[in-house]
Amino acid sequence: MKTVDEHLADILAATKELPPLEVTLLEALHGVLAEPVTAPVDLPPFDNSAMDGYAVFASDVAGASETSPVTLSVVGDIAAGDQEAYGIRAGLCARIMTGAPVPAGADAIVPVEWTDGGTAKVAIRRPAKVGNYIRRSGEDVTVGQTVLESGTRLGAAQIGMLAAIGRARVSVRPRPRVVVLSTGSELVEPGTMVGPGQIWDANGFALTAAATEAGGVGFRQGVIGDDPRQVLAGIEEQLGFADLIITSGGVSMGARDVVKEVLSGLGTMKFDKVAMRPGKPQGFGLLDDRTPVFTLPGNPVSAFVSFQVFVRPALRALQGLPPDPLPTVVAHLSEPVTSPAGLRHYLRGALEYRDGVYHVSPAEGQGSHQIFSLSSSNALMVVGEDTTALAAGDEVDVMRLP
Repeated sequence: MKTVDEHLADILAATKELPPLEVTLLEALHGVLAEPVTAPVDLPPFDNSAMDGYAVFASDVAGASETSPVTLSVVGDIAAGDQEAYGIRAGLCARIMTGAPVPAGADAIVPVEWTDGGTAKVAIRRPAKVGNYIRRSGEDVTVGQTVLESGTRLGAAQIGMLAAIGRARVSVRPRPRVVVLSTGSELVEPGTMVGPGQIWDANGFALTAAATEAGGVGFRQGVIGDDPRQVLAGIEEQLGFADLIITSGGVSMGARDVVKEVLSGLGTMKFDKVAMRPGKPQGFGLLDDRTPVFTLPGNPVSAFVSFQVFVRPALRALQGLPPDPLPTVVAHLSEPVTSPAGLRHYLRGALEYRDGVYHVSPAEGQGSHQIFSLSSSNALMVVGEDTTALAAGDEVDVMRLP
């Protein structure tokens, strides 16, 4: 059998970054930046007011107080977006709105709350230091500064940063399009009646959601049964669209393992036993020399664990990101566990942080078909190949589920 690390290394060696695309800002959301971005201007680009109030000389209001206010003449109003050139001299002031440019000569802003709100003359009841409530040009970003590094995943704040420096388009590696197909004549669509020997397709929905959760764009293509011609046609028709294809079921040693049957010998597809539980039967390869195809086991927990261990890192690699595993912490076991020799064992569990350390409790059901215990868990305990038993209180590596 291959080890988990060997199988993942083979996957990553074959997985190449998607070519970058230049797209509009909103189209770039959740994409990965393919270029460093520098600021063409200072931000703010000019000194502006942080408050509604009055632009003044700080020296004019140095002695202002509640009992002895300073009265200044108001010589104009300056609104946000005003493109006129303004200036004041000592003994005068200008009403100013938040975001409006500070007039030449003024060196402080007095908030309207410190005054009587006058329009021709204003009584100022508190002193203001030089620079009071003035946003200085370049205090956020200076011209030429790198504001976003290549490899940054673009969220709302990063999109706002790009817009703030005037960018309308940006080069990104897009979110991979992940097509998910479920095989098995026993599968039916949720929402329909099940007959004898039938079950609803959980894998298709779980894997599509997992692909989107991991940064891709998931497309569920439904159930394609066990007919070899339909299975092959269902996979081939996605090759021109998908950046990555996932199938579930039909990869073990049974007489009706149709995925293994129709894909063996195509492209670089290989089918292996991987030293892990759950998820021993695995298939991976490239079709059309470019599209990664993952053939995952049919049991729902096996398929889900296989996705997190193998597909998730590949999705990151497609986007030019480090192929990191799920975030992992060390936790103390609440009760003993056993594990088969020679296999890396992924056990479902409940992780919590208390008293300054992590603690993890194994789920009651660990069968590869038991999806309830998976949906009730927030972590996977990882027991190494050379460990067959851990006692309560022992430390164990724990992968935190999304």
